[in-house]
Amino acid sequence: MVGRDGSAEARLEGAKALMAAPETAIKGFSQLSLLAREDIPEAQFLVADAYLTGNGVPPNLPEGVRWMRQAARKGWPKAGFTMATLYLNGLPASIEDQGSSGALFGASSPLVEKGEPNFHRAAVWAKLSAELGDVDGQAIYGYVLCNGPEDVRNPEEGRNWYRKAAEAGNAQGHLGLGLLTLGTASSQDDYIVAAQHLRKAADAGLSTALYLMGVMYEHGMGGCSADEGAAFSYYSKAAEQGVPKAQARLGVALMAGSHGMERDVVRGETWLRRAALGGDAEAAATLGDLYGRGGDLPPNYVEAVSWYQQAAKAGHAAASYTLGTLFKEGVGVARDEREAERWFRLAVEQGHNHATIDLSNMLLQGQASSDISADLIQVYRTKAEQGDALSAFNLAVCLIQGVGTEQSYKSDAEALRWLRIAADKIVNAQYWYGILTLHGRGTDKNPEAGRAWLRKAAEAGMTDAQVAYADLLVNGTGGPMDHQQALELYKKAAAQGHVWGMFSLGAMYGGGHDVPEDLVAAQQWFRKAAEKNNPPAQLMMGRYLAAGRAGEQDTEQAKIWYKKAAAQGISEAAAELANLEAAEAETRVPAASHDG
Repeated sequence: MVGRDGSAEARLEGAKALMAAPETAIKGFSQLSLLAREDIPEAQFLVADAYLTGNGVPPNLPEGVRWMRQAARKGWPKAGFTMATLYLNGLPASIEDQGSSGALFGASSPLVEKGEPNFHRAAVWAKLSAELGDVDGQAIYGYVLCNGPEDVRNPEEGRNWYRKAAEAGNAQGHLGLGLLTLGTASSQDDYIVAAQHLRKAADAGLSTALYLMGVMYEHGMGGCSADEGAAFSYYSKAAEQGVPKAQARLGVALMAGSHGMERDVVRGETWLRRAALGGDAEAAATLGDLYGRGGDLPPNYVEAVSWYQQAAKAGHAAASYTLGTLFKEGVGVARDEREAERWFRLAVEQGHNHATIDLSNMLLQGQASSDISADLIQVYRTKAEQGDALSAFNLAVCLIQGVGTEQSYKSDAEALRWLRIAADKIVNAQYWYGILTLHGRGTDKNPEAGRAWLRKAAEAGMTDAQVAYADLLVNGTGGPMDHQQALELYKKAAAQGHVWGMFSLGAMYGGGHDVPEDLVAAQQWFRKAAEKNNPPAQLMMGRYLAAGRAGEQDTEQAKIWYKKAAAQGISEAAAELANLEAAEAETRVPAASHDG
C-alpha cells in the first residue's frame, strides 16, 4: 500500500509520532483512523487505545471495544490482552457485543454502568494473545486459568503460562507465580520461592507485591529476616499506590508510634481513612473505635457510628455488634431497640457469638421482636451440631427459658443434653446443668449430682455458682452442711459485686448460723445489697434501723427502706412500715388533762 507520504509503515510511524505529543494528537488520530480503515492491525489497535484513553479523541468505550476486537481478530497480540482485560474489569453488557459505532454514550459518561467480570470471554482473548507470544497476554491468561470459575479454571496450566511470562521478565508473571506458590505453600522452601517472585514483582512497582513483601519482612517469612524498617518501607509504597490493607497497616502503626514509626496521629488517621474509603472493613472499624472511645482523637459519636456502619456492611462482625450495643444502651446515639436488634441480627449472621447472647437477652426482656426467636434457635442449633460449645450452651438456655419453643420437661431434657456437651468448655454450662439436675428439670431430681456440678462451677470462679453452692452448704442439700465454707463463698461472690452474695453475707452475720454473729457487719452487707436495689435487703435495712439492731437507730431512714422494699412487692415491708408509723403516731398523742 503506497500513499502520497510513502508506505503504510511510514505513515503509521508518522501518526504514532504525532500521537505522542498532546498538541498533535488530534492530527495523529485522524491519520491512524485512515490506516485502521485500511485494515492495518496495529493502526486498529492504536485507534482503539485512543478511544479507550481519550488521546486525540473524546473517550468512547463502544468504539474502543469495536476497534480493539478487530485488531485482536487480525492477530495483533496486545489487542487480545486488552480485550481480556476489558472483560475482566466488567465490560457493560450493552457494549460488549456492539459491533458498530454511533453509541449514544462514551466511556466518560456516568450513564455507562460497569458490568460483571466475564472470565469465559476473557479466556478466549487471553489465550489468543498468549499463544501469539505477548507476555502480558501470557500473564493474564495464567490469571484467568487460576482464578476463573470451575469450568475455566486450570491452575497447573495457569502456572505454566505465569512461568512463561516470568521467564520473559514480566512482572505480572512473577506476581502470579508468587501468589500461586504462596497459596499452596507447605514448606519453608515454598515460601522462599514465593518471596523471590514477589520481590521481582515489587521491584517493578506492582502494588500487591509491595504489600506482600511488607508482610514477609514484618513476620520474617520466605527467607526474609524480620525487619520492621523494610516492612514499613514496602507498606508505605503500597499505601501510596492505593492498597487498602497497606494503608491500614501504616495508619495503625502511625497512630501507635510502633514498628519503628514515629507517632503521628493526624497522618495515622488519614491513612486509616483512606483505607476505609478503599473498602478495608478493619480500618473502618478501627476509625469507629478511635472516634467512639476518644483519647487520640476527640470523641465524635456521629463519626464513630458512620465508620462502624461502613465496616458492618462490609462484613465486620465486631462492628455490627458494637452498633447493636450503642443503640441498645443509647451511647452517643438515641436509644433504639429496633436498631439494636437489627445490628445484633447482622452480627449473628456474620458469626459473632456474643451477639446471639445479647439478642437472646433482648428477646427474654421483651425488647426484641418475637419473630427472631425461631431464627435464633436455628442459628444456635446449626452451630451446636457442628461442635460449637458456646452455641450449644446458648441453645440450652433458650430451651430452658422458653425462647423460640414452649418450655417443657422435653425441652429441659434436650437442654441438659446440650449443656453436658458444653460443660467441658463453658463454666456457665456447668452451673445450669447443676441447677436443672438439682431441681429435677428434664431428669430425675438428683441433689448430690446437682451439688457436684455447682461446686465445679463455683471453683472455676462463677459468682452465681458460688452463691448457689453456698446455699446448699448452708442448708445441707445434697451433702453435709458447712457454714464456714459457705461464708467464704459468699464473700468471694460479694467481692465481685454479686448482690445476692452481699445479702447472704448479711444473713450469715445476722445470727442463727454456725459462724460468729456480727450485727454491724450484717447491716453493712445488707446496706450494700439494698443500695443495689435488692428488695429483701431493703426490708432488712428497715428492720435493723427501726430497732437499732446494729447500735444505730434511725426510724426515718428505716421508713425509707421499708417503702422501697414495699414498692417492689415485699408485703412484710408494707406491714412493718404501717406498724412503725402507728407506733410513732401513738407516742405523739398528748395525754388527756383533768380539771378538778
